Amino acid sequence: MASGNSFYITTPIFYVNDAPHIGHAYTEVAADVVARWHRQAGDDTWSLTGTDEHGEKILRTATANGTTPKKWADKLVTEAWKPLLETINIANDDFIRTTDERHESSVQLFLQRLYDDGYIYSGEYEALYCVGCEEFKPQSEIVNGTGPFEGQKVCAIHSKPLELLKEKNYFFRMSDFTERLLALYEERPDFVQPESARNEVIQFVRQGLSDLSISRSSFDWGVKVPWDDSHVVYVWFDALLNYITAVGYGQDESNFDRRWPATHIVGKDILRFHAVIWPAMLMAAGLEVPKQVFGHGWLLVGGEKMSKSKLTGIAPTEITDTFGSDAFRYYFLRAIAFGQDGSFSWEDLSARYQAELANGFGNLASRVIAMVTKYFDGVVPAPAEYTDVDLAIQAVVQKAAEDADRSINALAIHDALASIWTIVDELNGYITDSEPWALAKDPANAARLGTVLYTALDGLRALAVLLSPVLPQATDKLWEALGAAATLGALVDQPLREAGRFEQLPEGSTVSALQALFPRIEPAVA
Repeated sequence: MASGNSFYITTPIFYVNDAPHIGHAYTEVAADVVARWHRQAGDDTWSLTGTDEHGEKILRTATANGTTPKKWADKLVTEAWKPLLETINIANDDFIRTTDERHESSVQLFLQRLYDDGYIYSGEYEALYCVGCEEFKPQSEIVNGTGPFEGQKVCAIHSKPLELLKEKNYFFRMSDFTERLLALYEERPDFVQPESARNEVIQFVRQGLSDLSISRSSFDWGVKVPWDDSHVVYVWFDALLNYITAVGYGQDESNFDRRWPATHIVGKDILRFHAVIWPAMLMAAGLEVPKQVFGHGWLLVGGEKMSKSKLTGIAPTEITDTFGSDAFRYYFLRAIAFGQDGSFSWEDLSARYQAELANGFGNLASRVIAMVTKYFDGVVPAPAEYTDVDLAIQAVVQKAAEDADRSINALAIHDALASIWTIVDELNGYITDSEPWALAKDPANAARLGTVLYTALDGLRALAVLLSPVLPQATDKLWEALGAAATLGALVDQPLREAGRFEQLPEGSTVSALQALFPRIEPAVA
């Protein structure tokens, strides 16, 4: 992808019925790393996250807590959801709430346009409804209850009883878009990814689409239907529109044209809303469909999807308070193939922290800077003639940078990290094989020593740039210690797609002491 292109990426907007767990944070970090990468590569980048605050689930939660839905949403956003972004170091450009006036007014505008164009009609609906999903459940997601719910129909996702609802509602003619959606999936194979998600969506749509109930009249917490204020807009129809209302739909068309379409990163449990309902809505409105919908896998604890209701939810601070936000960001994107389910374990987190971050990357940086300080008084040496082993390191750096950029563009974040980590591994091997401590014993080897340490230093310069979207705190410290801030400018301003080009660190500049990037973590005392 050429620098300067528009790149708009979103997370789902999260329900404010409870505090966030690491499953929510995983999605936030993935989107943030991709956004930071594109931003630093020079693309016109915009990242959006936010909260979904309407619907029956929020109303019930607020009532159970003795407050109003709006006060409950305000409390959770202030005390939980926005602090989450600070905890895991998210650099989002915007945060939208579905209770924002900019959102609600544009939702009504969108809905009115569909109504005027004949895509919405009134009717009566009766079906099993899951309050947790805020969805009338398809037969494939209705199962027989067990234990206390034996004899009842329950949601396959939440394992809670479904409610039989019968209401007069307004319907969106989604069935009109079955063939257009199938054509979209055929013409643009990358529209839904990964491949397993695409296959699932195609299979679902091929069964035929029903019209979608898009209003509720049994409660009033939601956006009012503009032509009938006895109804509120179905929470998903309302929520999906945040992706366009946040960038100016109906209010700032120039910004909307600049930003849209978006890349959506979502959990696979809400894939169908984003890959079927959402593009159908946009087609009806005559708007461009998203650039891509990527459904990532679940974080599993004890073999089950992470869930507060099942007491498997882990607060992000439980990890960051011990390991820090950089390690949190690195671990989940390195340990789990993005797009697949992955199991979290404290043992794996601790092992990767020690082996890959502390010993692999952190110790490499400390050793190289310490040797430059010891053997060259902290001055970056000039390289002499490069040997084949030096050129091999340069080739590794160049290839890693190119491969990582290609992987990020494909949202294969785990592959991007694996490519970058080849630099860490190769530099560690290079230092071991070159033995700069041995070269330093003989003044006749001064030129060779300078070449080895310059090669290692410039490799660290490339690592700092390439890893800055993932490890922003550690790489900032490394960048300062390399003296690069004084000579090359701020780390976030370095053109990321040029990171693999060698000999960028100026000779004659000075390095400074580097504190441990990933300090030793003492085991907890029982």
